[in-house]
Amino acid sequence: MKNNSFLNITDAYQLVSGARINAKQKDEIYELGDYDANKRVYTVYPFEEGVKFTDFSIVISENELKNNYLIEDQKAASLQPKQISPEVRLMERYLKSA
Repeated sequence: MKNNSFLNITDAYQLVSGARINAKQKDEIYELGDYDANKRVYTVYPFEEGVKFTDFSIVISENELKNNYLIEDQKAASLQPKQISPEVRLMERYLKSA
């Protein structure tokens, strides 16, 4: 995750459930959870090495997210190479030979 590019949060519409955010001051990555419209806060879960830890959560206001956090660039995240299992590669070879 360290090589992903993160962007400034300019609009609340960027803050969707499942988005990954990074603290500006610390090298900590979180994943956004549910939004509570009455309190205008988000539930945030720690995210490390591809694992979301749901046993611990933090509540962060929308304003604090905009000022102190960066959001993952979805274009850069979608262009990263995905790891393909050996079974899928074998199936691709089999289908190409047929």
